Amino acid sequence: MGQHDHGHEGHHHTTNQRALLLAFLLIVTFMIVEVIGGLWTNSLALLSDAGHMLGDAAALGLSFLAVRFGARKATPHQTFGYRRFEILAAFVNGLTLLVISGYIIIEAYKRLFAPPEILSGGMLAIAVIGLLVNVLAAWILMRGEQDNLNVRSALLHVFGDLLGSVGAITAALLILMFGWTLADPIASMFVALLILVSGYRVTRDAVHILMEGAPDKVDVVAMQRDLATVEGVKEVHDLHVWSITSEEYAVTCHVLIDETTDDQRVLHDVTERMKQYGSFGRSTVQIERETAHCEERTIW
Repeated sequence: MGQHDHGHEGHHHTTNQRALLLAFLLIVTFMIVEVIGGLWTNSLALLSDAGHMLGDAAALGLSFLAVRFGARKATPHQTFGYRRFEILAAFVNGLTLLVISGYIIIEAYKRLFAPPEILSGGMLAIAVIGLLVNVLAAWILMRGEQDNLNVRSALLHVFGDLLGSVGAITAALLILMFGWTLADPIASMFVALLILVSGYRVTRDAVHILMEGAPDKVDVVAMQRDLATVEGVKEVHDLHVWSITSEEYAVTCHVLIDETTDDQRVLHDVTERMKQYGSFGRSTVQIERETAHCEERTIW
């Protein structure tokens, strides 16, 4: 005997789609400007930021498609729907950040030993425009849902770009005022390290969800012990809590009762108690009588 609760799945897909699409168009437009400007000024800080923007453009486009796909309904072949596509996209986004940061560090290391001449004036102008563009893109994405891993990973990409613009501005000012051309590769390396941290975090969170890990917000051990204290419950076992997406959790468990206990009351009380530990869009509670329960079970 079980109970399935699919809950409310209104995750405001339209809002997320609009935010991702606008940010994508903004980033792609300025990426082209920054590539031209980086080649013109011979600035690695601008070129590396343009490379990061290329990764951002791909990530934002992928995120947009992910949210769009995620809104599709479940089918007999995809019983949970296509929500997990969002997590796959976030995983690719994180890997993209890691690859880009590695490339920037290698190129910056080469320039430390042979710093080229840089047109600092043009570099400064383009970097300032880039800062304004990234601030606007970040503001657009912040209007989306911050609990959505896909939107959050896209926002981290843009924050990386924003810091890249700050680094490029700083380097341009140092070159303009003191002729210190080493500021360009050093700024690039600093930004690359920040991108590396962001990429690691996004990839880690996506892998955790793909591996059916329990949400960080849910204390599974405490939850199992608490459910076992519900009146009429003798034991709770095979409790599993995982994330369908970064926003939607699922839970299943087996509840052992004796022959005289009202199973419908226990079913109601257990599901109500679950609500104290998180918002479970999907839940399954299997009631077992003491004389017929399975011996093979998991107890934390």
